Amino acid sequence: MTKAPRSLDFARINAAALPHLPAICARLAPDGRREGTEWVAKNPTRLDRRAGSFKINLKSGRWADFATDDRGGDPVSLVAFIAKTSQAEAARLLSRMLGIETMGGAHD
Repeated sequence: MTKAPRSLDFARINAAALPHLPAICARLAPDGRREGTEWVAKNPTRLDRRAGSFKINLKSGRWADFATDDRGGDPVSLVAFIAKTSQAEAARLLSRMLGIETMGGAHD
């Protein structure tokens, strides 16, 4: 018998990530720095010579690479972009990073 897929609570995971976004950004884009309410770093998915075009808003979780037009609206999409994975897998990765439970009480 196969198990039915359980859905992830993306809103809950994103909300849990927001207060920890500076630490998450430091882990995902360690060469970056805080500038006001933004984390400014080299884009870790491409050869970027210097920081400046890749920015993450530390209050909202919105992010963009203004050199490539890649962008997203929340921490899960940021992890998916950097890890080059699906939104679902990114939500699981972020949940593990934060130590929060997903899908009915189990660390997935």
